[in-house]
Amino acid sequence: MTKLTTKLEIKSWDEHPYRELDDGRKFTKADVTLVGTGDGIEAGSFESIMFYRTDGTAEYVTVMQVTGSLDGKSGDFVLRGNGSFDGTSARGEMEIVPTSGTGGFTGITGTATSVSTHDDYPHMPLEITYSLA
Repeated sequence: MTKLTTKLEIKSWDEHPYRELDDGRKFTKADVTLVGTGDGIEAGSFESIMFYRTDGTAEYVTVMQVTGSLDGKSGDFVLRGNGSFDGTSARGEMEIVPTSGTGGFTGITGTATSVSTHDDYPHMPLEITYSLA
């Protein structure tokens, strides 16, 4: 397994509530566009469905497409995962969706983790542990 630690730049974050409850809890959907910072990951985009508690903490699920070049191979793959926001840090755990890789990423497997705070903005740290077929 190979590990890549990167920070993707958040180019856009479009989040809207789609269900708001009387007690202040809400459900939102975010569409996010990312660009790479020169380390092999060229771009990414993801959609998250989030549930916010009245105290501002949240739980979320995410599906993300990642495009780039790793180990001399190019293509894209999809990550799926979940995470939480404790009011200070967002932490997501993801896995590469089986058979989602294209081009040189056909057969890619692995996991990814993202831990970020408001201080990281406009970047999203991402650590991908992967194996190419």
